[in-house]
Amino acid sequence: MGGAISTPAMLGILQGCSAKKAEASWSPTFFTMAQAALVTEVAEIIIPRTDTPGAADVGVPAFIDRMLKNTYQKKDQDRYLAGLAQFESRATELHGKPFLDLAPEQRTALVREAHDTALKAAWTDTSGDERNNRPFILMTKELAILGFFTSEVGATQVLQYAAVPGRY
Repeated sequence: MGGAISTPAMLGILQGCSAKKAEASWSPTFFTMAQAALVTEVAEIIIPRTDTPGAADVGVPAFIDRMLKNTYQKKDQDRYLAGLAQFESRATELHGKPFLDLAPEQRTALVREAHDTALKAAWTDTSGDERNNRPFILMTKELAILGFFTSEVGATQVLQYAAVPGRY
């Protein structure tokens, strides 16, 4: 996320940490079902289940869907969706099949490639406008991290947050 919190990130925090619990049956309001499935898998690769819950377990995909719909400007929504489509096209270009049909190792490698390429581009961007041109994979990473660590599980089990007495 960098040294500063983006406006959408701040709005997500102010909305009351809405990635509270796993929402296995959530219905996307911004994404199509196919897009939601792809974003869910990418978020789970970014924050996988280990000895702690993963992104999907705490409702990160639904959080990303709500954040994009409710806090991002139209141009940023369009950029995200275009990047998502480009990411899916890259899977087909490299492996001849959609991202979700790839083996887990291939999915992880594709996410890593997209991430490394985006970071390299951000480091060499001299326009000074990298926050407004953030690619799909970095937007997804930012939203996944924000959604995970503002969830009850992320804040209390992973960060070991000691709250002031009261309910979460």
